[in-house]
Amino acid sequence: MIIKYRSNKLKKQAEDLKELAKAYGTNSKFIKIRLEDLKAAENLAVMGKIPGANCHQLTGDYAGYIAVKVSGNMRLIFEPNHDPPPKKEDGGLDWSQVTEITIEELCYDYH
Repeated sequence: MIIKYRSNKLKKQAEDLKELAKAYGTNSKFIKIRLEDLKAAENLAVMGKIPGANCHQLTGDYAGYIAVKVSGNMRLIFEPNHDPPPKKEDGGLDWSQVTEITIEELCYDYH
């Protein structure tokens, strides 16, 4: 999958292990693994099949975004980078057609 970032700062943190460790400490190794999973995935549907990733669409203030579990209560939040996002006949997001995402944030407990 093609990965873009909301900001240059976030991109720098995500792509530089030293910066990632400085920003997120021991969680940095789990973040790196999840980012590698995303890059290796052909599409978003693949992420839905990875045990432990708990890839799911968000609602409420985060409607339109998707989250994957990094560790404990840490989540990587992103959105499809398609205009318009691919839809199924029932109107839901077609995960099998999502091949590019924009990472919005890494956060703890977005609830």
